[in-house]
Amino acid sequence: MDAVVRGARVVDGDGGPSYRADVGIEGGVITEITAPGRLRGRRDLDADGLVLAPGFIDMHAHSDLQLLANPDHTAKVSQGVTLEVIGQDGLSYAPVDDETLATLRTQIAGWNDDPPGFDWNWRSVAEYLDRLDAGIATNAAYLVPQGTLRLLCVGYDDRDATDAELDRMREVLARSLDEGAFGMSSGLTYTPGMYADTDELVALCEVVAERGGYYSPHHRSYGASALAAYAEMIEVSRRSGCPLHLAHATMNFSVNRGRAADLLSMVDAALDEGCDITLDTYPYLPGSTSLHALLPSWAMAGGVEATLARLRDPQQRERIRVALEEEGSDGCHGVPVEWDTIEINGVRREDNGHLVGRTVAESARAAGKAPAEHYFDVLVSEELGSSCLMHVGHEENVRAIMRHRVHTAGSDGLLVGARPHPRAWGTFPRYLGHYVRELGVLGLEECVQHMTSRAADRLGLADRGRIRPGCAADLVLFDPDTVADTATFDDPRRQAVGIPHVLVNGVPVIEDGHRTDALPGRALRKPR
Repeated sequence: MDAVVRGARVVDGDGGPSYRADVGIEGGVITEITAPGRLRGRRDLDADGLVLAPGFIDMHAHSDLQLLANPDHTAKVSQGVTLEVIGQDGLSYAPVDDETLATLRTQIAGWNDDPPGFDWNWRSVAEYLDRLDAGIATNAAYLVPQGTLRLLCVGYDDRDATDAELDRMREVLARSLDEGAFGMSSGLTYTPGMYADTDELVALCEVVAERGGYYSPHHRSYGASALAAYAEMIEVSRRSGCPLHLAHATMNFSVNRGRAADLLSMVDAALDEGCDITLDTYPYLPGSTSLHALLPSWAMAGGVEATLARLRDPQQRERIRVALEEEGSDGCHGVPVEWDTIEINGVRREDNGHLVGRTVAESARAAGKAPAEHYFDVLVSEELGSSCLMHVGHEENVRAIMRHRVHTAGSDGLLVGARPHPRAWGTFPRYLGHYVRELGVLGLEECVQHMTSRAADRLGLADRGRIRPGCAADLVLFDPDTVADTATFDDPRRQAVGIPHVLVNGVPVIEDGHRTDALPGRALRKPR
């Protein structure tokens, strides 16, 4: 036997009571679970006083590029994450052609960076998954991004797809799913994916359903029209027969304070009708995205250069300002922007470094400009490459949603920028330390189930998310009395405490609290 985890308190992922056991590992697979003291391996891991859980599954990750560009990936493996679901929010790097890839590299640089000299040696989903197989820290599951699909087949125009374009999107989507993707994502407050109407989304989700995948939308509003946006996604699922996973499902902005019950009632009613729905959340109040995401959709039509041209035009600037400050743009979820809630946390140009950690309102005052004018100037200077925090969440909503029967965990963590959101380093230990041990919002076994087997079931992975013979040895050992996130908004790249050991496919990636040099992860392919 390669290794034995000895004397652990096993929380097996199914939600039942924990128990003490030895767990044997051979060839990257759990082979035996027995009473303590009965197993011996070539390597023994003393787990006395520690919880042994299945490796955590991050259901909403933005590591698409950083898994390859910075393969150490300590941010995630140090939290106990052994599988990430990427290709999120409708924008990622496959399937693409040369022109589409060039546009995406600029558009989502605020999410993922655009490292100089990086080798973009793929175009299809199959080629991208093969690139991941060359060696990554965690396992990865990929979703076909609907915005990328639309960009490839329709372009950046704000219009309906033609019948021929829709046929091509369905064809490329089918091929990408057959190459191993687990489903499709959308970012319906991001261009060009947001230009798709409900019928178009249904037509695409029919293809996903035929191949046993699921749909993971960032829907059209988390603000003024949040409930209507959730209702649209449930209708897409009903009409297409496609399972639905609501991405970072929450109710934000002042208009939704205390309204989590409205969302959960809607989800419960659909579940009771027989709809297949799950959701994920992160345990923080602020959100994070590209700074340009606040713009109205019409201002982004035509792509990056067309957007920058509008931002340089005084008349167009005023039209955009009215949409942002008076009307509430669709990019800002239908809510008039409050500049003192928008904090710049990442820039590409060194001479803009002074903006980081300050709200748009604060830095505008320092520059002697109106907030909107300052915002436009920053976008032009950064060529849309900056990112921001949006301080728009509500604690009562966060707690209510994480208790729900179909809840899973997702970090939504961006790994780049001067001050990335601390959820990139702290989501999973924050659940265990703050919301389990300190607040008692969830029980330990219940919380682990949310972060493991429930997520694996959504992905259709019978060999992940549980501690049982035959399952992959994706495992995390943590101290339930000390596990905690330490990353903060001021110091966001701090490693969690209380997680001494993490194994991916049976190989240690965290050992005695330190990152090893192993890259045992691989791209998982959707079982058919």
